Amino acid sequence: MNFQPLLRRASLRLLALAALAPLVTLVPATLAWSQTSAAAYPERPVKIIVPFAPGAGTDAMGRLVAQKLGDILGGSFVVENKAGASGAIGTQFVAQQAPDGYTLLLVASPFTTVAASLPTAGYDPLNQFAPVGMIATGPLVWAAGQQLPANSMKELVELARQKPGVLNYGSAGAGGVNHLVLEQFKSKTGIFITHIPYRGVAPATMDMIAGQIQLVTGTIPALLPYIKDGRIKPLAVTSAKRSSAMPDVPSMREAGFPGIDVLNYFALSAPAGTPVVVIEKLNAALHKLVLLPEVVARFKADAVEPAVGTPAQQASFIEADLQAWRQVVKLQNLKIE
Repeated sequence: MNFQPLLRRASLRLLALAALAPLVTLVPATLAWSQTSAAAYPERPVKIIVPFAPGAGTDAMGRLVAQKLGDILGGSFVVENKAGASGAIGTQFVAQQAPDGYTLLLVASPFTTVAASLPTAGYDPLNQFAPVGMIATGPLVWAAGQQLPANSMKELVELARQKPGVLNYGSAGAGGVNHLVLEQFKSKTGIFITHIPYRGVAPATMDMIAGQIQLVTGTIPALLPYIKDGRIKPLAVTSAKRSSAMPDVPSMREAGFPGIDVLNYFALSAPAGTPVVVIEKLNAALHKLVLLPEVVARFKADAVEPAVGTPAQQASFIEADLQAWRQVVKLQNLKIE
């Protein structure tokens, strides 16, 4: 009897089993992660990377979220600031970390505006990150110096048409949401207002009060003290509906510009590939977080509203926001380095 064909078949079976061996060992590990590690998560400190300097609004939100997630999940969540390049440095860092749920990113508006406007951003918001959940959203407010002879957005447009290039607008930096909301408004109205980038909204606001520039946009908490004491005046909030923090200030829709709806946002993301069970556990914790009385009070003070939803809803929001800003950059032919 010729044993060669049998030996060849036996060898092929052994080779096939050897090739499958790594897959066989992976299945129990995955099941073990799902059933055991997820229940114990977090077993060690979780880092929430805030890609901005300490003291900023994003940093304050990150520290609030870290504290409350620790309380809810019974673990340690710590903020680590990695500032630079309008948030790109910290964002790049998170994209390169192990997808194990122990490094997260506190996401804010620059996550999409910088990716849309800077060719050198160095990260992909859609493919390098796994959405965990939205946290809160809130509009910016258009504000003007008292010297500006315009008291509404329509009057601002008429003035800009009468004096093209005369009006100056200060932003928190090129490529940020404060910059791109101006470019969006210019693209919708066909007016020209000169953009002047600053290192933050605060110095731009001081120059507006001094009469060196005429316009800014900023978060409501950042500008409300100057509005209340009469040094600057609000023209509209950037969203399609009014803010409960400024109920007397019209929305963009009410101001006559229904196509504009810009929200500043906060969310939590993880590196792409983070196990779904970890994402689900964190998302459930975020849903509890936004209902805590102290968080509700903090959100009210910060003029934002809770907006958790599902990871899929965050993914849709991020994609829509990114595409909208890419369109603005294209229409305005912006070249930001």
